[in-house]
Amino acid sequence: MEHILSVTNPVLKSFLFYASILIGKTMIMSPLTARWRFKKGIFISPEDTVRRGTRVGYDDDDIERIRRAHHNDIENIPMFLFAGFIYILTEPNAWVAINLFRTYTIFRIIHTYVYAIHVFPQPTRAIVWSVSYLINWYMVIISAVKFVTS
Repeated sequence: MEHILSVTNPVLKSFLFYASILIGKTMIMSPLTARWRFKKGIFISPEDTVRRGTRVGYDDDDIERIRRAHHNDIENIPMFLFAGFIYILTEPNAWVAINLFRTYTIFRIIHTYVYAIHVFPQPTRAIVWSVSYLINWYMVIISAVKFVTS
């Protein structure tokens, strides 16, 4: 167990790298939403509309799309962080684990792109989301099996 949680473990190092990217990606979504709010002068609280030409609104397609993409990150990325950490404790094959972490991260970034930046028609977003979702399930199932049988 000592080696598993050591930064000399390539699986843990990879996980921490990709987790950092995903956390940063999620954090970027808040200022991106704010940027669109200021650009369009549409805010969610009346006290934010002190400037002339601003209003309260929940109906702007661009702002709401960014918010939904951010919300989707908040729903999915924490599950990856928990599932990935538990998966590391199973001492998985390094090549498999590192590629799962890498693929998950790439597909979460692609998901934001096809959902909020350059909108693609369905089923593109559903397919991209499904890849990362299935990776989480894979890690959860492998972990549960490993720990119930050991």
